[in-house]
Amino acid sequence: MTVLKNDRFLCALLKQPVDVTPVWMMRQAGRYLPEYRATRAKAGDFMSLCMNPELACEVTLQPLDRYPQLDAAILFSDILTVPDAMGLGLYFESGEGPRFRKVVSSPADIEALPVPDPERDLGYVMAAVRTIRRELNGRVPLIGFSGSPWTLATYMVEGGSSKDFRKSKAMLYDNPQAMHALLDKLARAVTAYLNGQILAGAQAVQIFDSWGGSLSSAAYQEFSLAYMKRIVDGLIREHEGRRVPVILFTKGGGLWLEAMAGSGAEALGLDWTCDIGDARTQVGDKVALQGNMDPSVLYANPAAIRAEVARILARYGAGSGHVFNLGHGITPEVDPAHAGAFFEAVHELSAQYHC
Repeated sequence: MTVLKNDRFLCALLKQPVDVTPVWMMRQAGRYLPEYRATRAKAGDFMSLCMNPELACEVTLQPLDRYPQLDAAILFSDILTVPDAMGLGLYFESGEGPRFRKVVSSPADIEALPVPDPERDLGYVMAAVRTIRRELNGRVPLIGFSGSPWTLATYMVEGGSSKDFRKSKAMLYDNPQAMHALLDKLARAVTAYLNGQILAGAQAVQIFDSWGGSLSSAAYQEFSLAYMKRIVDGLIREHEGRRVPVILFTKGGGLWLEAMAGSGAEALGLDWTCDIGDARTQVGDKVALQGNMDPSVLYANPAAIRAEVARILARYGAGSGHVFNLGHGITPEVDPAHAGAFFEAVHELSAQYHC
């Protein structure tokens, strides 16, 4: 087992002392980097890149090579690998995003869905995790991830992206038994998938609940949070002699932070609509917090980026338990130099809060 040279990300998630606030960025391996675009062109298309463990490793490491301040790597993959492995046929339509060749629209469709085996059906992801861990050589921890059951269900029922989730919500209200059956199957699939990533070498995992914020409060508790709790309960929590922290991130979930803090996860991700100081007051010592700068701040000049980093650090205040991140993924048009200014500011300005 390789010694971890930089563990401040894992320490912060467990609310242990750190020297500076750790930082990483959602979608940090992505289209804003010219080196990523070159590797994707070499792969041919997005899914070919995801399914090639060596190239997935290459793009995972690219931001770390460019930005030495990064305190974690995140597996390069996609949340829709799980429904793809369930036989729905994922593809990407130019200008329209992800699509599925089959949609889930009836109890019979749900009954027919298999629960994928991580090594057999998603072996390319497990191979990527192993390859990345080997190449990282203890440099920083590796984050694994999955979409939440509700988020995955919306893509499966809608057949792709949606602005109003009309079909998904119709199923939820018209036939809640069917939606629960789908979510139950997805919770089992996600639990197995994340445990597979942990056994392959992921040292922390994040559940991306991208569309939980589209639900009413009652529906969120019943159809999203309950299934994420079930996943947390089923995860491997100790591996390689260390705790494996879990981060729950519900975009638009600021209304439910106290309920999320009772999920058993070590940390909650915050989008930029929350005030991190208020969030810390709400959750107390129950969980660490990750976030939460507006990704659009990265379009501003470095001085403005630095000022916003300073404001968020001040709002969180002294002590550990904060992992700095954006409130959602970085957007493709951002100048890579601005991302660098962001990372530098976090480390430089946060030291005063960790005396």
